[in-house]
Amino acid sequence: MKKTIDKILKVLDEKKAENIEVLDLKEKDYMVDYVVVATTLNARHGASLLNFLKDELKPAGEQFIRVDEDEDWTVIDLGDTLIHLMSEKYRTKYTIEEFLKEIPKKQA
Repeated sequence: MKKTIDKILKVLDEKKAENIEVLDLKEKDYMVDYVVVATTLNARHGASLLNFLKDELKPAGEQFIRVDEDEDWTVIDLGDTLIHLMSEKYRTKYTIEEFLKEIPKKQA
């Protein structure tokens, strides 16, 4: 899993995504283990980031289970990891990191 996260971070950093954040949710009561959030520069940048991620991760065997994409917010479901590529406007509006940090821990 760490290798996949490292590849995601490398691609996003090299391709100029901003404010990249990884949230480890393994101990939380959430549907995935990791969430990666990054800010895009514009709609075309978001689409390009998606393509760069596919080019890097698919040959390594990573499956893109579902992708929901529009000009302000792209969500990529890799099974154990969700990637949110968001415009600055949407990132500020939805503060997804704050929402995810408030999720309670798993019950034993």
